[in-house]
Amino acid sequence: MFRTVQATVISAAFMSMPTLAGAAESGDGELLDLTGHTAGILALILFLIAYGLVIFEELIHMRKSKPVMLAAGLIWACLAFAYMGTGKEDALNAAAKHTILEYGELFLFLMVAITYVNSLEERRVFDALRAKLVGMGLSYRKLFWLTGILSFFLSPLLDNLTTSLIMGAVVMAVGSNSKKFVVLACINVVVAANAGGAFSPFGDITTLMVWQKGKIEFTGFFIIFVPSVVNYIIPAMIMNFAVPRETPEPVIEHPKLKSGAKIVIFLFAATIVTAISFKNFFHLPPAMGMMLGLGYLMVFSFFLKKHHHRRNQPDMLMDAFKEIERVEWDTLLFFFGIIFAVGGLGVIGYLETMSQVLYVGLGDTSANVIIGALSAIVDNIPLMFAVLTMDPDMVRGQWLLITLTAGVGGSLLSIGSAAGVALMGTARGYYTFMSHLKWTWAIALGYAASVLCHLWLNASTF
Repeated sequence: MFRTVQATVISAAFMSMPTLAGAAESGDGELLDLTGHTAGILALILFLIAYGLVIFEELIHMRKSKPVMLAAGLIWACLAFAYMGTGKEDALNAAAKHTILEYGELFLFLMVAITYVNSLEERRVFDALRAKLVGMGLSYRKLFWLTGILSFFLSPLLDNLTTSLIMGAVVMAVGSNSKKFVVLACINVVVAANAGGAFSPFGDITTLMVWQKGKIEFTGFFIIFVPSVVNYIIPAMIMNFAVPRETPEPVIEHPKLKSGAKIVIFLFAATIVTAISFKNFFHLPPAMGMMLGLGYLMVFSFFLKKHHHRRNQPDMLMDAFKEIERVEWDTLLFFFGIIFAVGGLGVIGYLETMSQVLYVGLGDTSANVIIGALSAIVDNIPLMFAVLTMDPDMVRGQWLLITLTAGVGGSLLSIGSAAGVALMGTARGYYTFMSHLKWTWAIALGYAASVLCHLWLNASTF
């Protein structure tokens, strides 16, 4: 389960890459418009085929990283052939190098975040949280609200994927005898986790991307807290009436935290503060602060190992390097492929065309709302990356709007967010695409209300 969590954290980190956005910027005046060129058309076809294979990953049993990595390499190869003999090869090379530079920064950020999540899981922190909730003996309706509210407030800290997996485990542990409860609670957790992640730079990949790109300062995201609450509370109130009134039999578990668990929690919090400080006060990349935070964990694991060696307690040892080894490389390489593929399409000129159609033709507000709704079908990471690559000239309120819509729009369908996809695996046989679709209308009401709330409440930012 937590391999998926790692994957999500990774996803989130990579999304935060201002990478390709910068790639498109680095040679704007010199890059060729290849949207009508054979190489450009071939590149677009390759991307669509690769993304189609990703969508049908469960059916064809091909890991999602494989087609997108192949497509990314071929897209840049097409670009290279198109630029041969034009005298503008240096501009293409600069765009590629800028993308690699940004990817490296995000890679380091995510590696540290995932290592801490792995360490917390290994110290049994998540097991203890789940057992505490399961043993409270609450009714289905109270559990519905408790898991939803906890998801909303944990997501800004842990990210929406990790939160949904933890709360999904709780839902399955207490509600496996009531399919109706499991379905409604899983939908509630997905909506809550996505809404909660929208107002925090660490809550979703899209918010991380916007923050690292410098569009919104760290504390600036907090002003969409109320719209995020609205997005969650409206569908929750509607679904509440369908939740069974019965009380499930309590399940008693007593997992014990491993030695040093509370210190790891503290070090994770300290690492987040360090990353923020490096960005806001030192004007250095947040990844450098995260790497310093990894140093905290490395040194602590050394002393923890020495302590338990002396006491002959090998089961209490913790090795930070082993937690790094457990990174989900499939997801890591998937985002590498997505970022480079979308970056290639940006260099070709497709993203500029898309920007003209949406942001110039329809206006910023309409474009941002449409992109948010599209994230229910196409993953919000490439969509947000595309927006950052297009870099439309928008006021602060509009950047907050796209952050909100891209973050919560994925809740409209079960496949629209990492949280939903993860829970379809955790609650297999209970929570499905169709069971979620039955409540899409209620979620859409929350989506529309959150947009209107932001436009009204934060009108001064427009």
